Amino acid sequence: MTRPHQLGAFQQLAMLAVLRLGDEATGSTLQEELETEAGRRVTISTIYVTLDRLEGKGLVRSWLGSSTPVRGGKARRFYEVTPAGARALRESRAALDRMWAGVESHPLVEGR
Repeated sequence: MTRPHQLGAFQQLAMLAVLRLGDEATGSTLQEELETEAGRRVTISTIYVTLDRLEGKGLVRSWLGSSTPVRGGKARRFYEVTPAGARALRESRAALDRMWAGVESHPLVEGR
Protein backbone atom coordinates (compact mmCIF):
# COMPACT_ATOMS: atom_id res chain seq x y z
CA MET A 1 0.00 0.00 0.00
CA THR A 2 1.38 3.41 -0.89
CA ARG A 3 1.69 6.13 1.71
CA PRO A 4 -0.90 8.88 1.24
CA HIS A 5 0.35 12.33 0.32
CA GLN A 6 0.54 14.69 3.27
CA LEU A 7 -0.88 18.04 2.23
CA GLY A 8 -0.13 21.28 4.02
CA ALA A 9 -2.88 23.81 4.64
CA PHE A 10 -1.80 26.07 1.79
CA GLN A 11 -1.49 23.15 -0.63
CA GLN A 12 -5.05 22.18 0.23
CA LEU A 13 -6.26 25.74 -0.34
CA ALA A 14 -4.46 25.93 -3.69
CA MET A 15 -5.92 22.62 -4.87
CA LEU A 16 -9.41 23.60 -3.73
CA ALA A 17 -9.05 26.87 -5.64
CA VAL A 18 -8.04 24.91 -8.76
CA LEU A 19 -11.18 22.78 -8.39
CA ARG A 20 -13.39 25.84 -7.81
CA LEU A 21 -12.01 27.66 -10.85
CA GLY A 22 -12.28 24.71 -13.22
CA ASP A 23 -11.28 25.66 -16.78
CA GLU A 24 -10.15 29.11 -15.61
CA ALA A 25 -7.48 27.87 -13.16
CA THR A 26 -4.30 29.84 -13.87
CA GLY A 27 -1.74 31.28 -11.49
CA SER A 28 -3.34 34.72 -11.48
CA THR A 29 -6.92 33.46 -11.08
CA LEU A 30 -5.76 31.24 -8.21
CA GLN A 31 -4.13 34.24 -6.57
CA GLU A 32 -7.42 36.18 -6.81
CA GLU A 33 -9.50 33.23 -5.57
CA LEU A 34 -7.27 32.66 -2.55
CA GLU A 35 -7.41 36.32 -1.59
CA THR A 36 -11.16 36.66 -2.14
CA GLU A 37 -12.39 33.38 -0.70
CA ALA A 38 -9.70 32.34 1.78
CA GLY A 39 -8.46 35.77 2.84
CA ARG A 40 -4.90 34.77 1.90
CA ARG A 41 -2.70 37.37 0.21
CA VAL A 42 0.13 35.50 -1.45
CA THR A 43 2.67 36.39 -4.11
CA ILE A 44 2.35 34.90 -7.55
CA SER A 45 5.71 33.19 -7.04
CA THR A 46 4.31 31.39 -3.97
CA ILE A 47 1.43 30.16 -6.12
CA TYR A 48 3.74 28.85 -8.84
CA VAL A 49 6.17 27.18 -6.42
CA THR A 50 3.24 25.43 -4.72
CA LEU A 51 1.71 24.32 -8.03
CA ASP A 52 5.10 23.10 -9.26
CA ARG A 53 5.54 20.96 -6.12
CA LEU A 54 2.02 19.58 -6.41
CA GLU A 55 2.63 18.77 -10.06
CA GLY A 56 5.86 17.00 -9.13
CA LYS A 57 3.85 14.80 -6.76
CA GLY A 58 1.31 14.06 -9.49
CA LEU A 59 -1.50 15.86 -7.64
CA VAL A 60 -2.10 18.55 -10.27
CA ARG A 61 -1.23 18.77 -13.93
CA SER A 62 -0.69 21.78 -16.15
CA TRP A 63 -0.67 22.65 -19.82
CA LEU A 64 -0.11 25.71 -21.94
CA GLY A 65 -3.11 27.32 -23.56
CA SER A 66 -3.07 29.26 -26.80
CA SER A 67 -1.00 32.41 -27.01
CA THR A 68 -2.95 35.67 -26.96
CA PRO A 69 -2.13 39.13 -28.27
CA VAL A 70 -3.25 40.59 -24.93
CA ARG A 71 -0.31 38.83 -23.26
CA GLY A 72 2.16 39.80 -25.97
CA GLY A 73 1.87 36.41 -27.62
CA LYS A 74 2.62 34.55 -24.40
CA ALA A 75 0.52 31.47 -23.60
CA ARG A 76 -1.23 31.04 -20.24
CA ARG A 77 -0.59 27.94 -18.12
CA PHE A 78 -3.71 26.16 -16.90
CA TYR A 79 -4.02 23.71 -14.00
CA GLU A 80 -6.29 20.86 -12.97
CA VAL A 81 -6.39 18.48 -10.04
CA THR A 82 -5.57 14.88 -10.95
CA PRO A 83 -7.48 11.86 -9.59
CA ALA A 84 -4.55 11.28 -7.18
CA GLY A 85 -4.88 14.90 -6.07
CA ALA A 86 -8.60 14.50 -5.43
CA ARG A 87 -7.85 11.40 -3.33
CA ALA A 88 -5.21 13.31 -1.35
CA LEU A 89 -7.71 16.11 -0.68
CA ARG A 90 -10.36 13.65 0.51
CA GLU A 91 -7.81 11.94 2.79
CA SER A 92 -6.73 15.30 4.22
CA ARG A 93 -10.32 16.29 4.88
CA ALA A 94 -11.08 12.94 6.53
CA ALA A 95 -8.04 13.32 8.81
CA LEU A 96 -9.15 16.82 9.83
CA ASP A 97 -12.71 15.60 10.43
CA ARG A 98 -11.38 12.82 12.68
CA MET A 99 -9.30 15.33 14.65
CA TRP A 100 -12.22 17.77 14.99
CA ALA A 101 -14.54 15.02 16.28
CA GLY A 102 -15.05 15.58 19.97
CA VAL A 103 -13.53 19.04 20.23
CA GLU A 104 -16.34 21.07 18.66
CA SER A 105 -17.74 21.77 22.14
CA HIS A 106 -14.36 22.50 23.75
CA PRO A 107 -14.51 25.90 25.52
CA LEU A 108 -11.56 27.26 23.57
CA VAL A 109 -13.07 26.24 20.24
CA GLU A 110 -16.47 27.66 21.15
CA GLY A 111 -14.84 30.92 22.26
CA ARG A 112 -15.88 30.73 25.89
